[in-house]
Amino acid sequence: MDVESLSRWMDTAGLPGQGDLAQVKPLSGGSQNELYLVDRGGEQMALRRPPARDVAASAQVLMREARLLRALAGTDVPHARLRGVTDDPAVIGAPFYVMDLVDGWSPMNGGWAAPFDTDLEARRGLAIELVDGAAKMARVDWRAQGLEGFGKPDGFLERQVDRWLSHLSGYKFRDIPGLDETARWLREHTPRTFEPGIMHGDYQFANVMYRHGAPAKLAAIIDWEMATIGDPLLDLGWVLVGWPPEGDAMKYARYLDYGGMPPRDDMLEHYARVSGRDVSYVDYYVILARFKLAIVLEASVARHVKGEADDRVARFGPIVLELMEFAASLSRTTSLR
Repeated sequence: MDVESLSRWMDTAGLPGQGDLAQVKPLSGGSQNELYLVDRGGEQMALRRPPARDVAASAQVLMREARLLRALAGTDVPHARLRGVTDDPAVIGAPFYVMDLVDGWSPMNGGWAAPFDTDLEARRGLAIELVDGAAKMARVDWRAQGLEGFGKPDGFLERQVDRWLSHLSGYKFRDIPGLDETARWLREHTPRTFEPGIMHGDYQFANVMYRHGAPAKLAAIIDWEMATIGDPLLDLGWVLVGWPPEGDAMKYARYLDYGGMPPRDDMLEHYARVSGRDVSYVDYYVILARFKLAIVLEASVARHVKGEADDRVARFGPIVLELMEFAASLSRTTSLR
């Protein structure tokens, strides 16, 4: 990275350390884009840019992320504060933005951090904080925050099944039991109306960070690549994809120990109280989340079968089948009619 050019840009953006040369080093985290620690003026910040191999395709998504972070300023949604952004590739070879460095930990870096690894009562708080973040997103006045045109909420739910089946058709290589049954049920039970709001699109433990120590406190929601204006209840469905007690039967789709997690009803009660939204139709969103996630993961499995992805994604194979199996199963047993 051209740190001299970056430092000049930081000067013009009014960032800390006027006239100093920035110190930059790579950070782990962020599956779709590159992340760097920027140290200047006694402050540490994070810089996010597209991967060098795919700048053009990722730049637009990155600028959407920056727009969303700017829109979240002044809200109570936990997020990394945006410090500066440019779409000019001349600065460091790609568009980028700079945000606050989040002081916290991610469950994806080795599982539950202490004391949550052994204290199940404390771990319960992690779940409540997770759903609390989704609820706070759902109640943001997105129009007042400048997000008009950020998504296409009209017909959002009606588009979901056909959109993801079309996506799957581009790489489908095997039968996925339960796919047609689930698609049919979703079409027949699509909610007639919903209240549009900010939707993360991939909301789960993997995409949040917590503050260090107990009690549990959400530090920031991260990785906003899939964010849009849609139905925020789908984020709630995403949280509950493998939730107890029904999710306890899953053998492959869970990536964390759910011991100590509160009952689903407690999660729903908290979300409803904070967001002000009706959660009585939540099974639809859980089924849709499982359906969508299975199709998304199947893309990686298909690349692996073709020799275009490494062996790490081979583990997604049984996860896809399990997610669709549980989507179809819930469609048969839900009280929604």
